[in-house]
Amino acid sequence: MLHFARWKTILIWLTILVGVIVALPNLFSRSTLDALPDFVPDRQMTLGLDLQGGSHILLQIDTDEIRENRLKAIRDEARSALRGERIGYTGLAVSGNTVQFRLRDPSQLEAAREALSDTLSPISAGMFSGGQVTEVEMEEGQNGLIRLSLTDQGMTYRVSSALTQSVEVVGRRVNELGTTEPVIQRQGDDRILVQVPGLDDPERLKNLLGQTAQLTFQMVDTSTPVQEAIDGRPPAGTTIMYSTDDPPVPYLIEDRVIVSGENLVDAQPTFDQRTGEAVVSFRFDNRGAVRFGQATQQNVGRPFAIILDEAVISAPVIREPITGGSGQISGSFTTDSAKDLAVLLRAGALPATLSIVEERTVGPGLGQDSIDAGLIASIVGAILVVIFMVAVYGKLGVIANIALAANITLLIAILTFLGATLTLPGIAGIVLTVGMAVDSNVLIYERIREERRNGRKVLNAIETGFERALSTIVDANLTTLIAAVILFYLGTGPVRGFAVTLAIGIVTTVFTAFTLTRWMVGFWYKRTRAKELPGAPVKLVPDVTRIPFMWLRKVGFAVSALLSIAALVAFFAIGMNLGIDFKGGTLIEVQSKSEQADISDIRGRLSELNLGDVQVQSFGSEREVLIRVASQEGGDNAEQSAATKVQDELREDYDFRRTEVVGPTISSELARAGTIGVAVSLFAILLYIWFRFEWQFAIGAIISTMHDVILTLGFFVLTGIEFNVSSIAAILTIVGYSLNDTVVVYDRVRENLRRYRKMPLPELLDLSMNDTLSRTTMTSLTTLLALGALFFFGGEVIRSFTAAMIFGVFIGTYSSIFNAAPLLILFKLRGTRVAEDESGDEDAPAGARV
Repeated sequence: MLHFARWKTILIWLTILVGVIVALPNLFSRSTLDALPDFVPDRQMTLGLDLQGGSHILLQIDTDEIRENRLKAIRDEARSALRGERIGYTGLAVSGNTVQFRLRDPSQLEAAREALSDTLSPISAGMFSGGQVTEVEMEEGQNGLIRLSLTDQGMTYRVSSALTQSVEVVGRRVNELGTTEPVIQRQGDDRILVQVPGLDDPERLKNLLGQTAQLTFQMVDTSTPVQEAIDGRPPAGTTIMYSTDDPPVPYLIEDRVIVSGENLVDAQPTFDQRTGEAVVSFRFDNRGAVRFGQATQQNVGRPFAIILDEAVISAPVIREPITGGSGQISGSFTTDSAKDLAVLLRAGALPATLSIVEERTVGPGLGQDSIDAGLIASIVGAILVVIFMVAVYGKLGVIANIALAANITLLIAILTFLGATLTLPGIAGIVLTVGMAVDSNVLIYERIREERRNGRKVLNAIETGFERALSTIVDANLTTLIAAVILFYLGTGPVRGFAVTLAIGIVTTVFTAFTLTRWMVGFWYKRTRAKELPGAPVKLVPDVTRIPFMWLRKVGFAVSALLSIAALVAFFAIGMNLGIDFKGGTLIEVQSKSEQADISDIRGRLSELNLGDVQVQSFGSEREVLIRVASQEGGDNAEQSAATKVQDELREDYDFRRTEVVGPTISSELARAGTIGVAVSLFAILLYIWFRFEWQFAIGAIISTMHDVILTLGFFVLTGIEFNVSSIAAILTIVGYSLNDTVVVYDRVRENLRRYRKMPLPELLDLSMNDTLSRTTMTSLTTLLALGALFFFGGEVIRSFTAAMIFGVFIGTYSSIFNAAPLLILFKLRGTRVAEDESGDEDAPAGARV
């Protein structure tokens, strides 16, 4: 077991070496790496927006607008087709999801069907729906009534096409900002995710993304005074539009479009040579230049309007024909607004309006603070774990620490190689891995000590310890891995980063425990030929304990039942302090530009904005303040307006470190996804334990875990800690940790069932609990050391997340002892085949009976 072929030894250390080389660039600055030769690896982990600052914006396309525009287009197509064939009709209009009209002469039905053949023909959609999509269906009613209906398939195709076009337009707009490595990608059927790291001006980004940028050049109708049109009814073929001035100026605009933004080939910010004001110069393609030239020739002396998203930005008078295909747009622009308008025009118009349904913005200052806090927490946690392992295991603890260092190195190397994004919860995943990874070594070492106490020689004890710990470690880590995988698929953003880090940490932990640790222990034994295991300065748990856990089971059940009932009553009576992730709203973290923030002044100023419930509280130091604005009734756009009002009010006195805006659409989805995530993970773990053990073990593990989840929810209720998406990650981590602990106990129960078939079940369970007590204690303490470092040094943003996990470690340890094991008695475990299939020593070990 301890012998390794030379090729295996080389492979193990080569893996570690490659991990060190891949992870090493993360210790250096980007400028230092750029100065190195090309053959030197220089890839680094991608930092999430919460660490380097930037904006995360989720956009949703307006499908209703797409439907309305398409129905109007079908109506216009039908009008042109029927008039072209001289087919009489009446009542042509859009009604609901259809366009309907009635033929004056029903005998012309076949002629109408032929005239509308182009509209009714399937359209080519490439790979979509097999290449053909029937977009419009025709339904014939009585007395010449015809309905043209937009099909669900056609609507899906139009939305998909619009989303694809929107991604391209958004990409061009974002790239014009000059940021590095932005992420623009489709998300779902109707959304676009935009992530721009290192962005200093998120408001500018939102303004660029929020405008459709439909540009048109249309004539101003001067035949009727505009006020008369406003008071009465605009002449046929005209529309009243307003300028972007303050106050806005009304114009009577002819509906006929001279030239649209589709004919624009270039737009650049510049300055008017006569007035020196900022303007936008533009240039048309050949078709646009001809049409614009003809229109200006025919309308010298008349004003024409330059319209952007149905707002008049300029209405100059045509002094002379403009035949060169170029011109300029003026409109009281600043230098920045001229630049942004040029960006919008160059990037092209969006096919439909994009609404911001979720926004998370982190300033670069807060991002750097988070990095510093995460590093300090990681270093402190690692030091505490290293000291603890040496104290309780001596030389074997040194080996465990070397394996732990290799484990973290491989974890960082894999994250770097995969190009994974490291977020603040991801750092929490690394710190948690530091604590939980020690569990594998603790299991091995405790098993080796037990085998040595049972009389085996040192070599045999080491080999048997590794062999018997393998099954337990695999089972325990797979349950946590299941939770991490489900969390990744059902989670979003930083939560997925946490899941990735935890999952990779589990894989590297199992690898280092059964290759590197085993190799180093074998190397130590071959060099020393020790007659006894290394001693340790500290012994936390005696070698043999006789604690009557099952005698206390009724008390334990009673305490658990009372606490669970109290937690559920508090949950339904009081309710949790739900964050904006689940109820929508706005969260803004600000930092005073002076030495101390004035909370009462902020409350007073914001109360005048009529935003509903606004909570203001200190957050961290005296300069930091956290502002929560309740969800607005007007929907997603109203949430954005509320955030803008707060920022405009406080901008002069405060710096904005973090802004999160979650609309009602996203909040309901996050709540549903979180609930499903917990339920699915519990179900998947139940199936796994059922497969590996027996149904009694599976039911016992799930009941015990549900107890932990209920008490954790009660913890959130009683402490008033905000419950958000990160809290879901904390609960699923607690689920994984609790099951890890329970599976270790169950694995020993299963082993003892096979060895002591005639021992009464309560005594057998007591024996199993005492056998694993040392491991349970060691693992809980190392995990708490790592989480404690994260709680005290990881920063304010992640403190509630860590507090919940610390509570979960205590509850998970308690429930695995006082709930999970006693439940096996309740379910009459003795009658199962796991106790009958295998024979063994039926005599209880000395001192096992209590």
